[in-house]
Amino acid sequence: MTTTIAGAAEPTAPAAPFRALAARVWADRAARVGLAIVALFVLLAVFAPLISMLTGNGPNEFNEDLIDKSLGGPPIGVLGGISADHWLGVEPVNGRDVLARVTYGARVSLVISLLATGVSVVIGTVLGMAAGYFGGWVDAAISRTMDLVLSFPQLIFMIALVSVLPGGDRTLLLVLVISFFGWPYVGRIVRGQTLSLRRREFVEAARAGGQHRMRILVREILPNLLAPILVYAALSIPVNIGTEAALSFLGIGVQPPTPSWGQMLQKAMAWYQIDPMFFLIPGTCLFLTVLAFTLLGDALRDAVDPKEGA
Repeated sequence: MTTTIAGAAEPTAPAAPFRALAARVWADRAARVGLAIVALFVLLAVFAPLISMLTGNGPNEFNEDLIDKSLGGPPIGVLGGISADHWLGVEPVNGRDVLARVTYGARVSLVISLLATGVSVVIGTVLGMAAGYFGGWVDAAISRTMDLVLSFPQLIFMIALVSVLPGGDRTLLLVLVISFFGWPYVGRIVRGQTLSLRRREFVEAARAGGQHRMRILVREILPNLLAPILVYAALSIPVNIGTEAALSFLGIGVQPPTPSWGQMLQKAMAWYQIDPMFFLIPGTCLFLTVLAFTLLGDALRDAVDPKEGA
């Protein structure tokens, strides 16, 4: 689950204006496709309650009249019970609307992945800048902490932590656990960039001018780190989406009745031969979302460092 950015350890010039960066990303056809897919799922997540209201189906409403109990609970009708009232069919056994479950599941996946990415980026940026700029024992302590966290087998320790930590808000717990294992990656990138930037002329000039170290970090170094940080964040979002889905698939992520794509895939394993649509729909949503963010991340990387896309 490691996210790497080729050439991230090399010195970079001050970040280009974000308008020019956005123009270079928009010129990439794959990035436009990825952006359209991301926009679609964001809209589905934001307007999930409205979609449920329009279709008249909530994510936790049972429709036992739409399943065949005599055969063990498969949906009645073709393609998993797709009809005018249930556009993507219904779940086996309980008859819950798949469209409602998918749209509310998009909320879960996007919220957890975006929040986990944000927390890990903030922690990694702060600690990476401190390690790279101050050096000495500060660098040694932070770097050894990064090495320690990176030495853990992530999925195994995520399962252990989520299982043993006190219950409560499972979304918050997943955000904290995923970000705990994610911050060292951006921390290493930021540290390497800061080691180079602290020797640049504009930093030396600010230091000679008597500026405080915190002001130098915030006003001189941080703006030059925004481009690689943005690339890392874009590439780590699909990783975190997959991580949340994997934890939910294993039964330790989001708990019922809260919808989750990984949870739906786990339940579909017992029905994929009888009702393949119940497996294909959440699986396709997960695949498209991860693909879209990956395309955007690749386009951002190429825009920040055009040599990588050559």
